[in-house]
Amino acid sequence: MDPINPDKIIKADFTKNERQTRLIVILEEAFLETVQVKEKYQLLNSDDHHDILAKNKRKSDEARPDILHQTILSLVDSPLNKAGLLQIFIRTKLNQIIYINPAIKFPRTYKRFAGLMVQLLHKHIIRAADTGDVLLRLIKGPITRHIPLNIDTIMLSRDAEMVDFQDYVLENYSNDLNSNTPICFVIGAVAHGHLNPDYVSKKIAISQYPLSAASVAARVCLSFERLWAVK
Repeated sequence: MDPINPDKIIKADFTKNERQTRLIVILEEAFLETVQVKEKYQLLNSDDHHDILAKNKRKSDEARPDILHQTILSLVDSPLNKAGLLQIFIRTKLNQIIYINPAIKFPRTYKRFAGLMVQLLHKHIIRAADTGDVLLRLIKGPITRHIPLNIDTIMLSRDAEMVDFQDYVLENYSNDLNSNTPICFVIGAVAHGHLNPDYVSKKIAISQYPLSAASVAARVCLSFERLWAVK
């Protein structure tokens, strides 16, 4: 499994002091690692590399990059993203920070997603073949340098007080479209477990049932689409 050289990670071209209305979603503790199999690198996962994980005494149920794939698709396919009101970051289990261009056409199949992630983890940047625009890139941490100052960063978690999320959004953010205040939510890109990122200011639960990260992402987007009248 190959380490990432932090000196080669590209610095973001935006600052945490930006005040532009948008929903920021951070996908937390995503599993993204590569492993060399024969002469090629592959995206480490529980289906294809069970023996490698067992040999290294690692839990196979943690090696789930497919969760990240499903969740990103849920976000980038949303009307909220197409309206330019969504910004997505990934924070991996290895504390790598990934920026996603909202205009990206994300791979539909896991095989293509895996190949893209291997390329990103090794080259640190993915550009559009036709325009040269940056689609994905590793950016310097910590994640807090990419979150605007003085805004709440809210973790969606089952181990918290449950709220009616649509009501919560209406009560807390009805005036924010005109105030240029970004809004930040954190979703765990994991199969299970309780996450406690040190940058989170609050936790809330939005269902009495365990939900997939993709399902949580869809709920969040839908609530803000309703709030901001995105059709």
